[in-house]
Amino acid sequence: MNLRFIETFLWVARLGSFSAAAEKLAATQASVSHRIATLEEELGVSLFDRDSRSVTLTPAGRQAVPRAEEIMRAVGAFRIAIADPERLEGTVSLGTNDVVAHSLLSRIITRVRQRFPGIVIDLQIETSAAIARGLMERRVDFALSMGPIGDSRVVNLDFGSFASVWVASPALGFGGKPLTLRDIATRSLMTFSRDSQPHRWLSRQLGEAGLDAKPISNINSLITMVGLAADGFGSAALPHAVVSEHLTAGTLEVLDVTPVFPAFPHHVSYLELNESPLVKAVAAIAFETAEEAAREGMFVMPADAARQ
Repeated sequence: MNLRFIETFLWVARLGSFSAAAEKLAATQASVSHRIATLEEELGVSLFDRDSRSVTLTPAGRQAVPRAEEIMRAVGAFRIAIADPERLEGTVSLGTNDVVAHSLLSRIITRVRQRFPGIVIDLQIETSAAIARGLMERRVDFALSMGPIGDSRVVNLDFGSFASVWVASPALGFGGKPLTLRDIATRSLMTFSRDSQPHRWLSRQLGEAGLDAKPISNINSLITMVGLAADGFGSAALPHAVVSEHLTAGTLEVLDVTPVFPAFPHHVSYLELNESPLVKAVAAIAFETAEEAAREGMFVMPADAARQ
């Protein structure tokens, strides 16, 4: 039985479309149709009901899905355990955000390339909400973002936290004295997009201080936010690891603001039934990188971090 045909069956089942499966597998729709037809002929059953718009699993197809996933997991585990790492090939789609992209990402990719030179990392840099959608739609193999992702099908592993600091340009004159949110709200308070956890945290802190959300400027680009803060546009609560160079250069300074802004917790998330051990291998490398960064003081690992 051809393993490629089993893999193709799984992607058609997951995506509900021959064309979507063809795009995922970098194949033609005709080849996908041929693989499914050949597999059905070999098994002597119909796996899909087809109409002009979509394909749906037959009872036999639904029964076949968990068995096919088990086969693909076993094959992947065999490859990881036995094969020469330099000969392992494949693509792992990693969805992550600006915070990771501008702190740990280059280290993670470098380590993956060193250990598995045949593995290609397909990066998708999005908001955490968009990454979660991509994971559930199987456009992303695993996510490294502010989580966890609330779905029973998702494995969420506590990755650790980026310590936060309030920062602003020295030109604003906020530095060197105790401050409240009311003090810094005289200028714009910058944070991430409206569907983000930092936005919700800042809105809650303003409400608890008896302030409204008018000073909040939502910016979905971390680098843009850092640049605006350095130019004196306003203050922002950001991961220390991202602004450390600006602090050293003196273009930003840390503000002594009460209440303290929460740390930026991150999770590694992947679908429980993901059959690719490469996903877990890359996730393990991400944890190794985080541990290294924690020893350098730029990251805080959870005391009981679970690796899988």
